[in-house]
Amino acid sequence: MGDLSFLLPNPKEGPMELMPRSTLPETGFLRLPQIVGDSKAQPPVPALIPVSRSTWWAGVKSGRYPRPVKLGPRITAWRVEDIRRLIQDTFV
Repeated sequence: MGDLSFLLPNPKEGPMELMPRSTLPETGFLRLPQIVGDSKAQPPVPALIPVSRSTWWAGVKSGRYPRPVKLGPRITAWRVEDIRRLIQDTFV
């Protein structure tokens, strides 16, 4: 899956946390590029879960990844809480 060292806590930064609080909001929604990254964006968006878009959607279909929420006819997003739980359960 790629380098996941950015998910590991840094003991030099005080209390152990999965990720800096500024990276993910406490509540809200994330769009797919915010989860799997977007190297073509300016500035590039780093991946929280280092998989391709097609792998992500296959994982959603199989139940490995959380189900999305439809915010509108063309807007799909995921709850931050679900993504935090996925990272915690999978990578820590």
